[in-house]
Amino acid sequence: MKEIFKNKSIENIKIAEIAFDNECFNASANRAYYAVFHAAVAALFAIGLNPRIDHVAVQTMFSDNFFNRRKIISSKYKGDLKELQEVRGKADYHEGVSKNIAKKQLLKAKELIEIILMELK
Repeated sequence: MKEIFKNKSIENIKIAEIAFDNECFNASANRAYYAVFHAAVAALFAIGLNPRIDHVAVQTMFSDNFFNRRKIISSKYKGDLKELQEVRGKADYHEGVSKNIAKKQLLKAKELIEIILMELK
């Protein structure tokens, strides 16, 4: 399962970049969040957990295992997954996001995915 979610993460970040480059900023913000979400799921499988694929459950397990207990990832990234989800919510269900916000979302997602995927090696 780790590889399946790792591959989904990589695919989603590519689509987020394509969407951004084509000025589809809401779609980019959406895919950027899911790219990190899938990377977090892959990371949980990598440490032997079998997470329930639910946003709150994954965020809680990921934070608990990678920031709190094991301190595998710097705490400066601790709130990023939740923030990415909040921006995705604006993109999907509310006013949408600007180019500037979509760019920040994309950059934050790429940075966090790189860190998570390094831990999967």
